[in-house]
Amino acid sequence: MIHETVPASVQPVMRSRREFLKLSGMAALSIGGMVFLTGCGPAPRDAGGPADGGASASGIQIGDGKTLRVGMEAAYAPYNWQVSEESEFTIPIENVPGAYADGYDVQVAKIIAEGLGMEPVVVKLEFGSLIDALDNGQVDIVCAGMSVTPERAAAAAFSDSYVDDDIVMICRADSAYVSATTFDELAGASILGQAATMYDDVIDQIGGVNHMTPAETQPMVVENLLNGTCDIITYSELSAPKLIGVYPDLVVLDMEDAFEGSIMPDNAAVAKGSDAVLDKVNEIIASIDDEERRDMWSACMDRQPA
Repeated sequence: MIHETVPASVQPVMRSRREFLKLSGMAALSIGGMVFLTGCGPAPRDAGGPADGGASASGIQIGDGKTLRVGMEAAYAPYNWQVSEESEFTIPIENVPGAYADGYDVQVAKIIAEGLGMEPVVVKLEFGSLIDALDNGQVDIVCAGMSVTPERAAAAAFSDSYVDDDIVMICRADSAYVSATTFDELAGASILGQAATMYDDVIDQIGGVNHMTPAETQPMVVENLLNGTCDIITYSELSAPKLIGVYPDLVVLDMEDAFEGSIMPDNAAVAKGSDAVLDKVNEIIASIDDEERRDMWSACMDRQPA
């Protein structure tokens, strides 16, 4: 979820996307610089069968060539979350008996596994430990709402983006900060983000606020806002409409000031030096057309837990 700064030449496009969301009050999906309103659900793809040998059926060597172990936290809807029942949208969580994972990252992981001729399983881990798990071979790929950063790029190889998001701030409707439009007007506010993510990092761009110790997961971030532990939270722009729908007493701040470098691509990660694997993953990601990405996101928004 942390990412590199977006070039200045791109900033006007992203700002217009932010304004569009505010005016429409609907979820939008940015794919290849285009903005889409969320619509109907996706047509599911068939699962790919396991390979017989050490290399996958695609001829690319990753893991044991049969089971693609996908690292994610399974607690970051609509990107990924845990459920107790299997469905056409889920894959099993290997280290949580009887549990399954769903979400946008899961749908992309299924497509990647299919393209590699492997069967996907999720390995559920804390977000901050995913790259280490990739390095030590505990997982074969990370699909977890994670964005490439220089630090992460030094430890893993990252794919092209399969969805882009941005950061907004949310407060309660009865908050003293509900009408704030500039960073200066947030002076004195206690602001909370998620640990080890850009949601926490961007808070340092606001002067004069109480940058709270981050929470480990987004549900914990939201819980702190609901119970009054903090004044404001940072949150996914794409996910905000669903949150507001569930909690109508929450409000997305209509800010004139914008965070710098806050556009967050969702990149898959594989082990450093796995050039052939990375090329194949990028080829598979490129095969997911804009309509399919849009429909998968919309369906995940509809299925995600409250």
